[in-house]
Amino acid sequence: MSDKHKVTIDGITVEVEAGTSILNAARQIGGDIVPPAMCYYSKLEGSGGKCRTCLVQVSKGSEKDPRPMPKLVASCRTTVMDGMEVKNITSPEVVEARKGVVEMLLLNHPLDCPVCDQAGECHLQDLGYEHGRAKTRYEFDRRTFEKVDLGDKIQLHMTRCILCYRCVFTADQITNTRLHGVLNRGDHSEISTYISKAIDNDFSGNVIDVCPVGALTDKTFRFKNRVWFTKPVQAHRDCDHEKCNGKVTLWYKGEEVIRVTARKDQYGEVEEFICNTCRFDKKQTSDWVIEAPTKISNKSVISSNHYDTMKPLPVVKTNPQLLEANKEQFERDTRL
Repeated sequence: MSDKHKVTIDGITVEVEAGTSILNAARQIGGDIVPPAMCYYSKLEGSGGKCRTCLVQVSKGSEKDPRPMPKLVASCRTTVMDGMEVKNITSPEVVEARKGVVEMLLLNHPLDCPVCDQAGECHLQDLGYEHGRAKTRYEFDRRTFEKVDLGDKIQLHMTRCILCYRCVFTADQITNTRLHGVLNRGDHSEISTYISKAIDNDFSGNVIDVCPVGALTDKTFRFKNRVWFTKPVQAHRDCDHEKCNGKVTLWYKGEEVIRVTARKDQYGEVEEFICNTCRFDKKQTSDWVIEAPTKISNKSVISSNHYDTMKPLPVVKTNPQLLEANKEQFERDTRL
């Protein structure tokens, strides 16, 4: 049996490894046919199947069994079959179902965008813009929760949470202990810690990066600035932690590093998880070796402040010792 399967998504055929999900097959093609994903995270085992935003229509099951699947399926949890044909943006049923899913996600979500630190990087904002309805049909009061400090660096806004479980999987798989999880059931479910314990481990800050909304925020960055007024720059350092490669994105406001995050790919997933020392404690330029300005999609709101997205980005050749000598060039190459 061949280890390769051919699948056609919105009229485009791609050959993928057996066992590949429809979502990842679409990502190999790229472009607008890639379904959105709010809960799936390729680096976290067991993720996916929670939010249903990646629903697609399988119009042909396979060459052996060409019958269509009777219902829309979650592309992140459905593996391809040889000869499968899938409709995403070309299916009116999928587009209409996605509107319904987004409406459900927004039922209890507060209108915090003007004050939320995730604004400009929020996948729910993107979904709401692309598939949301102009008005809500929900007549009941939204769920409300008090803000909770999960330690001295992380704050939880449960009112914004969409229960994607990413933070739970992250704590399970990259840390030695997990102190938080999903409590209760149904519409009473919430992310919380057991008896208000603080999340305290070397990689706890990664739950901030994986959160697709503004439910988990960095207390050292809260209300300091908007991402479209900052300059994201690639940098690295020799980190002492064996599980951290020290490759990060520094977010500058002027000459000040106001935030440090893991580097992310085009789908908003981190390339490598980073430790708390790199994230919270190293906020001086002298702590890092500057590489180059981060490449920003011209569709991102971050690019709206004249950040160079079209031209090849220059490499700033510097290190902590030569920073002063290259300061003028660095400011010119990363200028908004």
